[in-house]
Amino acid sequence: MKSLIVIDLMGTAVFAAEGASTAATARLDVLGILVIGFVTALGGGIIRDLLLGYTPPSSIRDWRYGAVALITGTVVFLFHASTADMNYWLLTSLDAAGLSLFAVAGVEKAMEFKLHPLLAVMMGGITGVGGGTVRDLLLNRVPTVLRSDVYAAAALLGAAITILCLKLKMPPTLASVLGIVSCFVLRMVAVYNHWNLPGASS
Repeated sequence: MKSLIVIDLMGTAVFAAEGASTAATARLDVLGILVIGFVTALGGGIIRDLLLGYTPPSSIRDWRYGAVALITGTVVFLFHASTADMNYWLLTSLDAAGLSLFAVAGVEKAMEFKLHPLLAVMMGGITGVGGGTVRDLLLNRVPTVLRSDVYAAAALLGAAITILCLKLKMPPTLASVLGIVSCFVLRMVAVYNHWNLPGASS
């Protein structure tokens, strides 16, 4: 349980930074930046917990989630100008890191609720993409999960690797690390090489 909280808080900070940076690039004011950072960081976990029937959600039950999101958003607001020239790869890396951390946190939370492995993998995917989807809708953009190079698929892979490692009786920490790394690497390689899942033929 302690490792889950650590991964969740790490994912919260990373996704808050990514969401706040995206909002700053869109020239929102300080309140808009904090709101987008908060929603990006906590949206996926809230959706996960509601689907699991865990209410109030962890991010509402534990003040640390909101505090981490708001503090990170504030830091991004203060220092955004100094990172503006490297925003594309900065945002891509932050997003991939948040996706990876939340995908693994989601699957671990689902396993605590004794879900079937297939459903646990789905919970990992939802946790990973949920906050970013809400962010994109608030910014009036087509959600990244629907248009980006191997996005949700990377989250599902990371979740599946975590489940597989746990089933093979690997230490939970090692299973988490392998899941996080596999998701992050696939996402970054997919962005670099412009890989996409097959689309419907016309």
